[in-house]
Amino acid sequence: MNWQQEFAAKRREPDAAVLEIRRGCHIFIGSGAAAPQVLLRALSRQAQHFEGNRVDHIMTLVDAPYVGARQQAHFRHNAFFIGANTRQAVNDGRADYTPVFLSQVPDLMRQRKIPVEVALIQVTPPDESGYVNLGVSVDVVLAAVESASLVIAQVNPAMPWVEGQGRLNVQEIDLWVLGEEELPERNYPPLAEELTEIGRHVASLVDDGATVQLGIGRMGESILDAFSEKKGLGIWTEVVSDRILDLADAGVITGAHKSIEPHTISASFAWGSQEFYRRLARRKDVRLGPSDFINDPLNVAAQHKIVAINGALEVDLTGQVCADSVGAHFYSGIGGQVDFIRGAAMCPGGKPIIALPSTAKGGSISRIVASLSPGAGVVTSRGDVHYVVTEFGIADLHGKNVRERAMA
Repeated sequence: MNWQQEFAAKRREPDAAVLEIRRGCHIFIGSGAAAPQVLLRALSRQAQHFEGNRVDHIMTLVDAPYVGARQQAHFRHNAFFIGANTRQAVNDGRADYTPVFLSQVPDLMRQRKIPVEVALIQVTPPDESGYVNLGVSVDVVLAAVESASLVIAQVNPAMPWVEGQGRLNVQEIDLWVLGEEELPERNYPPLAEELTEIGRHVASLVDDGATVQLGIGRMGESILDAFSEKKGLGIWTEVVSDRILDLADAGVITGAHKSIEPHTISASFAWGSQEFYRRLARRKDVRLGPSDFINDPLNVAAQHKIVAINGALEVDLTGQVCADSVGAHFYSGIGGQVDFIRGAAMCPGGKPIIALPSTAKGGSISRIVASLSPGAGVVTSRGDVHYVVTEFGIADLHGKNVRERAMA
């Protein structure tokens, strides 16, 4: 048989495909906007078939039916980064959270310290050479595919083919289902005034020609808006979005000075509007790579004057940064913050930045605190912290003693 015939023979209906998964094994689910919704719905419909199956993933942007209270006997979710769809389950004790640097997840999978027996992923249709593409999420998905003994893919014609390291031979897929549907879309609400001010302060720290990493969320968008007058910026980050493509098309982002993958936008996943996904397809200046490549602190440090910009929930007066919990309640994850903060600190001319509004809940709670809330975890330590930026300005804490930090 040729590859087309072999691939056609692997096609299944969604429920039949998930019934190939045995009870009690470890299931990995693709990340972000590439979570395979057709397969997840089938998994939920066939829940009675499963018992004691662990479901691992970083943040996904779709419904997570396997964390429902009625599914407890069938599935136990483990999050490497907690999303809104699994947060309640983690804090209710129906799901787990593994604190881990995102750069280390792929190697933990390969070492079987994080076992992956089944990978449920989403891909493009195959090209004429018999290759599919992971589309908008390469991050830890590539390592999961390499580690799993059973790979089941949702083939989605709406998934954009994105250049980079997400190309797979169809022989790496054991079973597949057809599922055409739009990818989850990112909303861009109007920016609050304090976020605009934070963006302005951060932009003052970014030189023309610097390489930039931005965390996920509204903070990153406010900072990108402040970059419109910059020249020759590079991008080496986790997530690429609409605004990054806008700045690239405007000539602000060129990547001309990047040390690794120059003249391209380098990221590990993409998330944006439907128009963004259409613009992303086959675009030559965007490359997605795995988290052990993009988040590797040594690769971060090798970039030209990299500025790592990440958010926080609280920062205390000694410089400890809490970014994954609200008190004792887990909220998100370590993610790539420490990977990029440490990489930027090692980079000649690099700048590690923590950016956050000074208050929460309409100004009633301070995010700059004398001591972190009881139970809060430290993501970036007081030894790693450099710049802290709020709407009121910039505090440079690196090399300062505790009294000087409190005053700053």
